Amino acid sequence: MNRKEAFDLLKKHNKETFHILHALTVEGVMKYFAKEYGEDEEYWGIIGLLHDIDFEEYPEEHCKKCIDILNSENYPKEVINSICSHGYGICSDIEPKHKMEKILFATDELTGLIGAVIKMRPSKSTKDLEVSSLKKKFKDKKFAAGCSRDVIKTGAELLNWELDELFEKTILAMRACEDSVNKEMESYNS
Repeated sequence: MNRKEAFDLLKKHNKETFHILHALTVEGVMKYFAKEYGEDEEYWGIIGLLHDIDFEEYPEEHCKKCIDILNSENYPKEVINSICSHGYGICSDIEPKHKMEKILFATDELTGLIGAVIKMRPSKSTKDLEVSSLKKKFKDKKFAAGCSRDVIKTGAELLNWELDELFEKTILAMRACEDSVNKEMESYNS
């Protein structure tokens, strides 16, 4: 697997800036956690980058069409299973079993919620975001209603982490990749 080829494939199937930003953010978060656990950062990052490859074109067949897309590009079965596992219980019956899959499952929705929170902040950044601010928005079911609180809670449980621990670690992961994601988005938009 090659990151440039994965990003080109992502751009082939995703045109909306929002989806590219989300993919890059999840990639950065996954690389952060891979580094924390001494795992392959590029591998975990590519899983994060491609996790929603089919969502823009096939929202009703999410985690199903990606199988065809990734098979046509000769991605290994374990990569496809890992990507599909992030939709477990919603659009996939593939359960996240490995640490990487559980982290992807737990952080995917949460990065979306954090992204919505920082849009409302004067800084537009995770760099000054505290867990307490995120918890307030998490409790407000009307805020970023599309981000499933149940999936986030289930993700924390899969990892045997308290919700606050998941929040803190994901904020730190997003902080760590924020500058590189913003830089890549600038070049993507130009």
